[in-house]
Amino acid sequence: MTISVNDFRTGITIELEGQLWTVVDFQHVKPGKGAAFVRSKLKNVEKGTTVEKTFRGGEKVQRAIVERKPFQYLYESDGDYVFMDSNTYEQVNVPANKMGDGLKWLKDSMEVQIVFHETRILEV
Repeated sequence: MTISVNDFRTGITIELEGQLWTVVDFQHVKPGKGAAFVRSKLKNVEKGTTVEKTFRGGEKVQRAIVERKPFQYLYESDGDYVFMDSNTYEQVNVPANKMGDGLKWLKDSMEVQIVFHETRILEV
């Protein structure tokens, strides 16, 4: 699904140059002379790096569909954390690098939100 950069909002996820980016900040700029543009700050979902990018006004970008699902934490096994989908009882293994700071607060049977893009886990 494509969206115009004029429709940017903080928190939306876009696909750009083969990678997923979250819009952290944006500003519509309409100079006295010349065409309008959108100055944005984007955070790479996988690497965590932040870049500033300027788009022409009305330019189209691919919006990434991300989905949040409730999961229950079960146990840790060989560096992976095992969660169960609260609706389907399906289990998924999440590597420690996807857990981030959430590991500090993770407790047995705790319910968490896991963010997916298609079938790929982005974050817990």
